Amino acid sequence: MSEDLYGLLGLSKGASEGEIKSAYRKMARKYHPDVNKEAGAEDTFKKIQKAYAILSDPQKKAQYDQFGIADDGPGGSGFSGFEGFSDSFEDIFESFFGGSRGGGGRRRSGPRKGEDLRYDLELTLEEVASGLTKTIEIFHLDKCDTCSGEGAKPGTSKSTCSYCKGTGQLQSVQRTMLGTFSQVSICHHCEGAGERITDPCQSCHGRGLEKKRRQLDVTIPAGVTAGTRLRVSGEGNRGEKGGGAGDLYVFVGILDHDFFERNDDDVHIRIKVPFTQALLGTKIKIPTLTGEAKLKIPPGTQSGMVFRLSGKGFPRFRGYSSGDYYVTVDISLPEKLTNEQKEVIKNLSESLGEQDVAPMEDYIVYR
Repeated sequence: MSEDLYGLLGLSKGASEGEIKSAYRKMARKYHPDVNKEAGAEDTFKKIQKAYAILSDPQKKAQYDQFGIADDGPGGSGFSGFEGFSDSFEDIFESFFGGSRGGGGRRRSGPRKGEDLRYDLELTLEEVASGLTKTIEIFHLDKCDTCSGEGAKPGTSKSTCSYCKGTGQLQSVQRTMLGTFSQVSICHHCEGAGERITDPCQSCHGRGLEKKRRQLDVTIPAGVTAGTRLRVSGEGNRGEKGGGAGDLYVFVGILDHDFFERNDDDVHIRIKVPFTQALLGTKIKIPTLTGEAKLKIPPGTQSGMVFRLSGKGFPRFRGYSSGDYYVTVDISLPEKLTNEQKEVIKNLSESLGEQDVAPMEDYIVYR
């Protein structure tokens, strides 16, 4: 072998055992024929295997480092099959397929479940308070209408794969001085299906799936919070080869409100009350999440006072009660007064015993 073995693994000469193993695992994942379908990937994968077989063997590595060549042929201690690095190959197999090679090799590839989809839905606070059903529009992969999901052009049919003879698997045999070793892998010509499409559907290009628009009614429970994820079963992408559909996940976002503020399941609002009504007391209408309500302002109400309306907040998500509604009062003062109004205020101030220049302690705010 005259190629630069270190270069095949993306390494410099003199790399350590750990660096060689790590580089091999990375390159093997990239070029494994069950994953990489590009032309030449399989040949590159075989070269990577041979490079690792030599560089992972101390005797062969020393020979290669000194002379630039090493024996990788059959017989002796040369490379054969996956001998000498089966542990690394098994790790790579696990990362690709989520299982071991035991039991006579991998099973043929069957139906695969489709991918899940995400939809971001923004709601107003009023919608969150009442709960509702929203009609949304999504695009997902579904069965091709032209070929009914078969992938083949209408009027044609699939043919048995000539490479694996319909088994969906390829078997290779390695003979060594220790015996004969057999490896079974998924046929990458038909992807384990055992059948090939010779005349693909022009609408879906042989995939059996096409993108479609769909409207769905999604029920939003009252009291949901920002970030809530709602699952709509079976409304994701349809799987290949007859596999079931994935799910649709609706992620809830909540829009800012002009005057309501949410704190957990409670609602907060600030209102302005004319100082005369705060002095004398009054009843006012205030907005709530579900309409209007009346609030009694008792005489002598001070700016910053908070009133609580029990149970007028948000329904507790998946609960059986509701939060509260808090109203903070800001006293509104007129910016301009007529001479007559000033006289009325002056008389009121005198009747209350207020002085033109009050002692400082009258203005101290106590907590």
